[in-house]
Amino acid sequence: MSDSEHLSGARKWRLALHYSYPIALGYVPAAVAFGVLMSAAGLPAWLSAASSLIMYSGAAQYASVAMFAGGAGVLAMTLNTFIINLRHVFYAMPLLDDLPERKWVRWYSLFALTDESFSVLTTLPPPLRRPLMGRIVFCNQMYWVLGTLAGVGVGGGLGEWIPNLGFALNCLFVILAYEQYRNRREWWPCLLAAAAFWTAGAFTQQYLLLLAVALSVVFIVCRSAVWTGRAGR
Repeated sequence: MSDSEHLSGARKWRLALHYSYPIALGYVPAAVAFGVLMSAAGLPAWLSAASSLIMYSGAAQYASVAMFAGGAGVLAMTLNTFIINLRHVFYAMPLLDDLPERKWVRWYSLFALTDESFSVLTTLPPPLRRPLMGRIVFCNQMYWVLGTLAGVGVGGGLGEWIPNLGFALNCLFVILAYEQYRNRREWWPCLLAAAAFWTAGAFTQQYLLLLAVALSVVFIVCRSAVWTGRAGR
């Protein structure tokens, strides 16, 4: 039996807060900005809260503000969210063996597995991933929900005093990418992402993210197939 299985519930929550609190430093300002944008668009507070609870995707939520305000249909919003969040499908694959045993915790962990949660979980010691996964993704979502509510409470006027609040999320991505590099010491994923983004931008702007993700996936699958073929010789 591993040491992680002896951790008490309180100890697991303390560890989850310890590993997730850096995410709060990026999530809270970005979520406040989202709440401010929703408020400035004249949308109700309950819709902002529901979006952060049910949709829970920073990029998709930012994109949804104009769609909500413009009265977009359910199909259009569903397709938009699906395209933006398609990359999350691939985040779950490296963590399948570490998913929590309880079914509802497992499903919630998959639902709430964002870019930032994936980055934190993949840098954890392997024995801690399963016991802490549900708690870490829950803490991260609560940071986002609380930030959203704070932004709604402050109102749309905050954007005039502190412009570009949403850029906090971009800064968080850069920090997490650096932490991943420092942990694994591999440059090629960064170069691949830059090359895929540049290539996709030469073909489309409307589906830029979707095409860039698709190109990255194709390269990774081909690279894995070549390595597997060499290992089998």
